[in-house]
Amino acid sequence: MLTITHARIEDLESIVPLFNAYRVFYEQESDLELARHFLSNRLLKEESIIFLAKEDDKPVGFTQLYKTFSSVSAQHSWILNDLFTLSEFRGRGIGEKILKRAQKFAVDDDAKGLALETAKDNPAHKLYEKLGWRKDTDYLHYFWKIG
Repeated sequence: MLTITHARIEDLESIVPLFNAYRVFYEQESDLELARHFLSNRLLKEESIIFLAKEDDKPVGFTQLYKTFSSVSAQHSWILNDLFTLSEFRGRGIGEKILKRAQKFAVDDDAKGLALETAKDNPAHKLYEKLGWRKDTDYLHYFWKIG
């Protein structure tokens, strides 16, 4: 049975291997200690919201949200920064259920909405659009990198 819970610091050791696998998927070096340190800081400082998916108590996926604000609309939104399901559990609708949980959270939190960015070749585009996400074609996104 699939459960999706709002993760707390007590769930850290369940999330660390998933977060590490997520980073490896995006061609980063495997580093469990880095993952543990990063996630523990986010949870302890209450800087992110993590939803953890478990299938029969086995951690199989997660999403991590970060709060942001709009001065123009005078509202807050959430950035869906990370979404990951273990490869052997893909195709079972887990990602969709995680996304729906994040959407429910945003509604319950009285947020303006959820934002995400993804690679142009990510096959999840169809899932996002199925769940009501709309591609932003009005704005360009820039990033300034130090160094």
